[in-house]
Amino acid sequence: VQLVESGGRLVQAGDSLRLSCEASGTTRSWSIGWFRQAPGKEREFVAASFRGQREYYRDSVKGRFTISRDNSKNTVFLQMNGLQPEDTAVYYCAAGSTLILSSVRSQDAYRWWGQGTLVTVSS
Repeated sequence: VQLVESGGRLVQAGDSLRLSCEASGTTRSWSIGWFRQAPGKEREFVAASFRGQREYYRDSVKGRFTISRDNSKNTVFLQMNGLQPEDTAVYYCAAGSTLILSSVRSQDAYRWWGQGTLVTVSS
């Protein structure tokens, strides 16, 4: 499976942005996660769709970010509202076919990764 992210760009604080992650094959029942890596920091969990059944978010993005899926297009979206400078990072999507619920926030649980898309939020 190949994953291709798109949608990252330079925005102003308070703006909205929607990232897309398109998979080369069907991922309907897979878990898809979004992670991000800010300059000089480790990559961190942002949001995940666990097998298309439930969604999970890191606390700092709850209420601002929404993960959704269009299975007909093998695409997962990350709608980001109220962006802040601290959201600046390279955003990666990742997929896993055998995740268990307890590992949904763990990078090691995802087997396939995209190349990342840069989101820059200016103040």
